[in-house]
Amino acid sequence: MNYFLRISVKRSAWITRFPSSVFYLLQSDVILWHPLTSIVMFRKMKQSIWVLLLIALFQPTTLFASSSEELTTAALERTTYQVIYDGSYHAIKYPGGDVPSNIGVCTDVIIRSYRKLGIDLQELVHIDMKRNFSKYPSKRIWGLGKPDPNIDHRRVPNLQVFLSRHGLEFEVTTNPKNYAPGDIVTWMLPGNLPHIGIVTDQYNRITNNPMIVHNIGRGPKLEDMLFNYPITGHYRYLP
Repeated sequence: MNYFLRISVKRSAWITRFPSSVFYLLQSDVILWHPLTSIVMFRKMKQSIWVLLLIALFQPTTLFASSSEELTTAALERTTYQVIYDGSYHAIKYPGGDVPSNIGVCTDVIIRSYRKLGIDLQELVHIDMKRNFSKYPSKRIWGLGKPDPNIDHRRVPNLQVFLSRHGLEFEVTTNPKNYAPGDIVTWMLPGNLPHIGIVTDQYNRITNNPMIVHNIGRGPKLEDMLFNYPITGHYRYLP
């Protein structure tokens, strides 16, 4: 019992962010939580009955908050892979689906980096789009009438909406000090092509700009390109 976390609550109490889901406790007075097995036990004081309940993750997430260091490390690791730039449509499994590992675009750098942390943007974006489809630009830009888990998360405009809704969105500036490691930045390339990358903890000694991991056509690269194109968004998402 000494390695269980004991929490006393009032009957019919709301418990939030456990983790990221809301549980309505009916006539429960005590919760015992084992952090390693993610098992919640409810005990009714009058009946003294123990019930084991596996946590149902209504919203996919990780148990512990992610860190910018973890995301930066995952992004830098992406630069060690040989990836051919290919944004063609692929039918992939859901959740946890991915296009072949030897191909990808700028969004796949983001998706694969977060996957290293156990965060599945495919699932997260799809769930949010199912509930809030009108808030996403899929119909306006691509003429879609419903979410498509094969491609939605691989489109920069969709990621921008998701990040602004579920992460932090910052004012776009030209001050490199405002861009922290692990931040997500979007740009508009010539030809109205949206682009996305991850800010790292590596800096150009001459410009003092933080280096960006991105794939602009030559595979994942670490480059000083933060201010090479018009910035359209600056986000932080560390659930």
